[in-house]
Amino acid sequence: MNISHYIINDISIQPIDQKIKEFKKLFNNLTYNYIPIEKDGIFTGCIAENDVRCYDNDKDLKEFEYSLETFFVRENDNWLDVLEAFTKNNTNLMPVLSNKDNKYLGYLEIGDILSFFSETPFMDSPGAIIVVEKGMKDYSFSEICQIVESNEGKVLGTFVSNLTNDVAQITVKVGLLGLNEIIQTFRRYSYKVMSAHQEDVFLKNLKERSDYLDKYLNI
Repeated sequence: MNISHYIINDISIQPIDQKIKEFKKLFNNLTYNYIPIEKDGIFTGCIAENDVRCYDNDKDLKEFEYSLETFFVRENDNWLDVLEAFTKNNTNLMPVLSNKDNKYLGYLEIGDILSFFSETPFMDSPGAIIVVEKGMKDYSFSEICQIVESNEGKVLGTFVSNLTNDVAQITVKVGLLGLNEIIQTFRRYSYKVMSAHQEDVFLKNLKERSDYLDKYLNI
């Protein structure tokens, strides 16, 4: 993804010596929770709407420079890095700076980044999501891919979706072919399968045995 295609310029970067009341008016007409700020023509950070609402109308923002938050991305950053920056800073607007001279180029909207993510093969292609669990020191992505591909499956994407007490939970999206064989192979390699699947013969057998036992005990 080239994020330069998604840069928006309909909101100008605001000067730090502007009155607070002007920022309040601006926020009244926007859906963003931050506005980018410049000082002497140089990007210096972002001001949060929640902070602006607490300040005196007739004071300049420069009196509250300490409250600026300095988050941004570069024009050549990967979209995953951009998504991470949005998440870490709890913002729906992300300033973009040039690679060479830190010039403010515009901003990105979180909705555009999420829309791009939804169109990737991981989200858009037909397939099944398998969630497996294993110790941090015991799993490897190469092994996970080998398990899928050795059963004639295709890996459409994978990532670590949770990490607790040195146990990793890995989410894998695979094609629909050979799903049961893939699941059983994960178990043979000591992965705990956390997701439920209709094609899972192992769980079907357990249920059938459980139903049989219930029937026997009720005789």
